[in-house]
Amino acid sequence: MITGKIPLFPVWPFIRKVYALAVNLHHRPVEMDERNSEIAMDDYQAVHSRDDTNNSEKLETARQQNKEWNIPYEETCGVESDHPHTQEHTEQADPLPVKRTVDKRFACTECDYRADFRSHLLIHKRKHTGEKPYQCDQCDYCATQKGHLDKHMTKHTGEKNYKCDECDYATARKGHLEQHMTKHTGEKPFMCGECGYRTANRFSLTIHMRTHTGVKPYKCDQCDYSAAEKPSLDRHMTRHTGEKPYMCGECGYRTAHKSDLTAHMRTHTGLKPYKCDQCGYSAALKRNLDKHMYRHTGEKPYMCGECGFRTANRSYLTEHMRTHTGEKPYKCNLCDYSAARKGQLDRHITKHSEENPYKCDQCVYSAAMNGSLDQHKAKHNKPFMCGECGYRTANRSHLSVHMRTHTGVRPYKCDLCDYSAKKKGQLDDHMARHTGEKPYMCGECGYRTANRSYLTVHMRTHTGVKPYKCDLCDYSAARKSNLDRHTVRHTGEKPFMCGECGFRTAYKSSLTIHMRSHTGEKPYKCDLCDYSAAMKNLEEHMATHTGEKPFMCGECGYGTARKSDLSRHMTTHTGEKPYKCDQCDYSVTDKRCLKKHMATHTS
Repeated sequence: MITGKIPLFPVWPFIRKVYALAVNLHHRPVEMDERNSEIAMDDYQAVHSRDDTNNSEKLETARQQNKEWNIPYEETCGVESDHPHTQEHTEQADPLPVKRTVDKRFACTECDYRADFRSHLLIHKRKHTGEKPYQCDQCDYCATQKGHLDKHMTKHTGEKNYKCDECDYATARKGHLEQHMTKHTGEKPFMCGECGYRTANRFSLTIHMRTHTGVKPYKCDQCDYSAAEKPSLDRHMTRHTGEKPYMCGECGYRTAHKSDLTAHMRTHTGLKPYKCDQCGYSAALKRNLDKHMYRHTGEKPYMCGECGFRTANRSYLTEHMRTHTGEKPYKCNLCDYSAARKGQLDRHITKHSEENPYKCDQCVYSAAMNGSLDQHKAKHNKPFMCGECGYRTANRSHLSVHMRTHTGVRPYKCDLCDYSAKKKGQLDDHMARHTGEKPYMCGECGYRTANRSYLTVHMRTHTGVKPYKCDLCDYSAARKSNLDRHTVRHTGEKPFMCGECGFRTAYKSSLTIHMRSHTGEKPYKCDLCDYSAAMKNLEEHMATHTGEKPFMCGECGYGTARKSDLSRHMTTHTGEKPYKCDQCDYSVTDKRCLKKHMATHTS
């Protein structure tokens, strides 16, 4: 029924709104400059002059409806008007050097950018000209778009209009609120088509895709470095400037990044603000929590396109890809050495021992890197003490881990078996047994391991570095556990005793192994034969199947499957005889020979 009123339908309100805007532009000659008026009219015409099927269908529908409702419909845009300014605008020449394409879009003459609207092209061209017409009246900030200036102004006003209905979070930007809401919903709508990685953030997906494409758009203007993310480039630039404005008031640690200092301070306070909602795990860094969550989901979103290697850690994939590309981005400033991993470069630097510019002002220690000196200085200041045994440390988190030796708490649980650990690193090592993954490789001899710390210790067989020094004699060790074992020789303390035969030892692990001589237990099984062992020397046995000899002498090339064999062999070069008889002057390179000698005294 015709009522005389114009019914609402999707096309008509839009046409009326655009026309009203075009007319209003001319009724405000003081507030609206001529150029912006032209741009608005061009945009208005562009909407109605597109040559696509969808628009044509909508316009044809509108024409049919107008006939039924007796609405006059002007052929150009759907609005009949006698207003003189309308015709005036359509006849004006285009003052900007733009080219109109076949589909009536606007194309940039400087690059391949195309726009539907001339106003969009004008904003884009400011990237080429550097023009930033919108100025902040409270600071030096300026922007290419008014919307950017409006967002910036919220930093001065503190205004946060967008509030979360679930918690107290508030923000000045709608996009930030939408991203925050995914934390409550758990929604991850953006998925990688290559490996199935999902994220709540479109930008995060864009960054992730670069792990597949290899695109690194952020270039350093002082060297060949390039990065997939701008923060990575910002961090890299501090290597050129050397500036480290952020300093820790507790230990003197300095860094170029405020976020690094914030994370570092948590080593003193013990604060771990990032909590897992599925177990009791907490972390000082958000990225550590993100990595932890993969243990619950089993997800390994990062995959190598060359060999199918998958991992839950992006940095592991980056390092792995270098085994295919041969890339070695870490360069030594003192020689031509280069490495695929930063840790390898750090270890190499120690070879330039005569060039250690960073000196400790409390002892004779010197280091090739400032970060190593900072870690060393913390050893002089150990404010955190255990009330049970007097153990002291410079790090609150280390004290927390130590306390578990008294309480027996093992908070890190394996999802695949009953194993639990006092330290996260111990659980990481254990998980590698299930996956078989060995991402850490020695660049000198090809030795591979699932544990970064094992690789660090292994590298000392090549470098000869023994960082752990005895305070009571000249003994030094490549491993802290070896130093701990050595120290009991000075104290003579043996607190662990066997209830079966009275055997005493200074080490709990030694007592555990000894007890198996009574029980007959051999928990370490070989997967390839019937061999089993009471001690954790199964890896040495496996070498009989693989022929692998990971322990190599840097002096003569001697290789062996057993570290103990290498240690004995090294004494042939050094002449050292560490095993001494406490009843006479006899000394020997082999502990077994000392035991035989001791029998001559008892007999």
